[in-house]
Amino acid sequence: MIDLREKPVLHWSDDRLNSAAGAVKLLALDVDGVLTDGSIYIDHEGREFKRYNVRDGFAIRVWEKMGFNCAIITGRTSESVLHRAVDLRIRHVIQGSKDKASSLNELCQSAGVSAGEIAYLGDDWPDLPALKRVGLPMCVADASDDVKARAAVITASRGGHGAVREAVEQILKRKGLLEKALSFYDT
Repeated sequence: MIDLREKPVLHWSDDRLNSAAGAVKLLALDVDGVLTDGSIYIDHEGREFKRYNVRDGFAIRVWEKMGFNCAIITGRTSESVLHRAVDLRIRHVIQGSKDKASSLNELCQSAGVSAGEIAYLGDDWPDLPALKRVGLPMCVADASDDVKARAAVITASRGGHGAVREAVEQILKRKGLLEKALSFYDT
């Protein structure tokens, strides 16, 4: 759950953040440590389970309802990720990425956007190549220090605990669209 008393850490000026957020058309997400808390559950038959945050899922749906796209780029491969992506109607899913810069190039081609039109939310070293290339690099509160140093925005929430929701709200706010998004529900 998002602790509303906490504020995100902003490494860029408001003007630079507003400009970068204004250009964003696609939100790309890592999975383990971002959409989840980084835990992987494996049962006695070797089946893998992940825990996802409902508020993050809701934010992804709102993001897409506002006319923007969402994508997943993850180094691991998991049926759980495919099920979650289908549930949230995320069309762009890249699993088993060994090089997230190359995967980002693939995403740009398939989604028809430039790297400057992407916000990326990551948490660990494999995310650094993508974070260096996108227009709005973001990370979760419990990201590695190297990732935090690269991010323009560090969420107050940890991965799997509302960080995606917070990132979506931050981008929509800076685009001047947060009130419009709220109006879908506050009738």
